[in-house]
Amino acid sequence: MSSATTSKAGFDVRYRTIDLVTIATLGVAFGVIFWGWGKLYEPLSGLAIFGYPPSSALLGGVWLTAGVVGGLVIRKPGAAFATEFIAAAVSTFIVGGTQWGFSVFASGFWQGLGAELIFLLFFYKRFGVVVAALSGALAGAFESFYEWHAYVPDYSFGSKLAHLGFFVLSGVIVAGIGGFYLVRALAKAGVLDAFPVGREQVNASLVD
Repeated sequence: MSSATTSKAGFDVRYRTIDLVTIATLGVAFGVIFWGWGKLYEPLSGLAIFGYPPSSALLGGVWLTAGVVGGLVIRKPGAAFATEFIAAAVSTFIVGGTQWGFSVFASGFWQGLGAELIFLLFFYKRFGVVVAALSGALAGAFESFYEWHAYVPDYSFGSKLAHLGFFVLSGVIVAGIGGFYLVRALAKAGVLDAFPVGREQVNASLVD
């Protein structure tokens, strides 16, 4: 690979057309999911199991998944951020939008940034379940910090820390681990054969 398409850190920075199309496709698909989850959020968060208000952050992991999945599939700088941000934008512009209005753009920014920074930390070279979990965790942490000021400014500091912990936990389990196994399932189904994760799955099946 020529130096024009590889960063000094050694990772590929060249985007193919299929990479861009896949980011857009994932963004739209997750945007619809985000929108639907937003409609379910209020009735779900009102259930007795969420009687402690900060615990409703456990429902937040769904909204963190797009960035993790985009990063795991594309494996290039900016992919996690772009996928998450596009998903947030799509959920905003679907008919009826969400109850949070245009503040969803800010959520998409912080969630995408959190997911992206973990892939950057590992120089876009490691994409296992631990990296995915860390990506979901940081996305959740960034979103929680944003919500401290945007949605729950009246929480006590202790409640804010609990909110952070619940959001990170949801990010690890739902977005991180869940996103990792979603990508693996798609790779096994042959949907991702044009990407490294798909070729890895093919090679693994040949060895088996």
